[in-house]
Amino acid sequence: MVDLQEAGVIPSAVREFLARPRYAVIATINPDGSPHQAVVWYMLEDGAVIVNSKVGRRWPSNALRDPRVSLTVEEGLDYAVLSGTLEEISDRELAQQHIAAMGLRYEGPEGVARRSPVWQTQERVSFRLTPRRAEMRKG
Repeated sequence: MVDLQEAGVIPSAVREFLARPRYAVIATINPDGSPHQAVVWYMLEDGAVIVNSKVGRRWPSNALRDPRVSLTVEEGLDYAVLSGTLEEISDRELAQQHIAAMGLRYEGPEGVARRSPVWQTQERVSFRLTPRRAEMRKG
């Protein structure tokens, strides 16, 4: 595990691993202190990790109350883990742009065309992950 000298600066090996569209598992803290995990899409933007969700789901509700999270991205025996805090991006129009960009990243133009009418009816929220720790492990 690497303690980051400067919060938010993701080491290059981790950034390179995250550059491919792999699924991530985000871990948040429930109100009773128990962990909650969810599979999420993510993207890199200006050196930061962006995650997005429909408002009202458990993990973003948890993150708004307690922003401490862990994000794990794996492929086989290789994985990256980032631990830190989420910062809400309050611009809802930007959240719509984020989900469209993530849809293109994960499902291509056909997926965006199919899902976009649903996303546009949802209130969405995006978060920026500020990592305090980062780990990259190779099988």
